Amino acid sequence: MSQQSEFNLPAILQALKHQQVVAYPTEAVFGLGCDPDSEQAVEALLALKQRPRDKGLILIADSYEQLLPYIDESTLSAERLQQIFASWPGPVTWVMPAKASTPQWLTGRFTSLAVRVSDHPLVKDLCRQYGKPLVSTSANLSGQPPCRTAAEVKLQFGPHFPVLEGEVGGRQNPSEIKDATTGELIRQG
Repeated sequence: MSQQSEFNLPAILQALKHQQVVAYPTEAVFGLGCDPDSEQAVEALLALKQRPRDKGLILIADSYEQLLPYIDESTLSAERLQQIFASWPGPVTWVMPAKASTPQWLTGRFTSLAVRVSDHPLVKDLCRQYGKPLVSTSANLSGQPPCRTAAEVKLQFGPHFPVLEGEVGGRQNPSEIKDATTGELIRQG
């Protein structure tokens, strides 16, 4: 790594394997992410964000198949699944029933989990090469605006924070959030 801490994909993959929190560009803003199966990494992310554990988190993935270990699609109708698949890959997050085995550090106080299949090429590549989805929350400290550039991430989190260099996708708003059971809009995108 250079003095400027330029991070490329191999360095970010190594940071994830070492249970670190990383930042990466998404469709609208930079996201903070970590290995969803590492309680230590998720706790570090929650502490960094000053986010209560009971709120639950979002998983972002390269493909629907990457989400299957965490979600229980058995209660969803074929029509609802068709609607979900029609919105992916893209900036729509669906709150889906979680498997009983899904860790509470991901679901918080809920029996559901928010998930998204991204269409951002760097996110897709990152998840594909890591072999699983990542926890995803906006890259910003409590009370600060979400970061839209790698430089902003480094200003908020420090010059040595692991940031996957790249551009955000150009969307102005964060992802839309919908309830997979009811189809109801939870957050406008």
